[in-house]
Amino acid sequence: MRTAAVVPAAGRGERLGPGAPKALREIAGQPLLAHAVRALAEARSVDIVVVAAPVGEQSAVRLLLDPVVADTELMVVTGGETRQQSVAVALQVLPDDVDVVLIHDAARPLVPVETVDAVAAAVRGGADAVVPAVAIVDTIKRVDAAGRVEGSVDRSTLRAAQTPQGFARIVLESAHRSAADDGVDDTTDDAGLVERAGHPVMVIPGSDDGFKVTRPIDLVLAEAVLARRRSAGVH
Repeated sequence: MRTAAVVPAAGRGERLGPGAPKALREIAGQPLLAHAVRALAEARSVDIVVVAAPVGEQSAVRLLLDPVVADTELMVVTGGETRQQSVAVALQVLPDDVDVVLIHDAARPLVPVETVDAVAAAVRGGADAVVPAVAIVDTIKRVDAAGRVEGSVDRSTLRAAQTPQGFARIVLESAHRSAADDGVDDTTDDAGLVERAGHPVMVIPGSDDGFKVTRPIDLVLAEAVLARRRSAGVH
C-alpha cells in the first residue's frame, strides 16, 4: 500500500494582491508550489504527489514540477472552483493501492520533511486523521460586533492547525462524500470534514516553518527562512 500527497493549488490567493495564482508566486526564484512539492517528494513516506492546478495551467505546472519530484510519481489535474472541490478531484484519480492520503497547502512551502513523515506515520499507526499544529502565542480576545472586548480566551487548549493533514483514505473519501451529499462544498479544512463525519482527529506537534503564506509580509518571512536554511547548509 502507498501514501499519496494531494496539493490543492488552484486558488488565486487574493490577499497576496493582484498577479499570478498564489501557488505560483515566487520565493527565492521558485514558486511556492515548487517548494511545497519538493518537501513532499523528499519525504520517505510519500510515494505519489497529486497537484490540483489552476484552470489552464496544467501543462505549465507539470513542466515546473517534473524536475522537482525526482523519483516520486507526479500527477497533475485541473482543480475545481473551491479547495474542497480540488481535493475531491484529486481523490478520484488516486491509484487503488493508495491507503493513506496527505493534504497539503501549496501556501505552506517550507514545511519540514520530518513533519510530513510524522503525519504519515501517525496515520499508519492507526489514526483516522492527523493534524500537525502549534501552540497559540498571541493573547486571544473575544469581541462583539461593535469591537468591544467581551473576554479573553484561554489559549492553553488552543492550537493553530497546519498541513499536511493526514487521513486513512477510506475515512477521507467518506467524509467528502457525506459533505457533498449535504450540500457542503466550500470547506477549507479537510480535518473539519472528518470531524463533521464523526471521526476522531489526532493532533501532533507542527513546526514554526510550517506557516502559511497569505499576506505580502509572509513572502518576506519565507525568504528569511530560506536564507537561514542556506546558511546552515539545509536545502
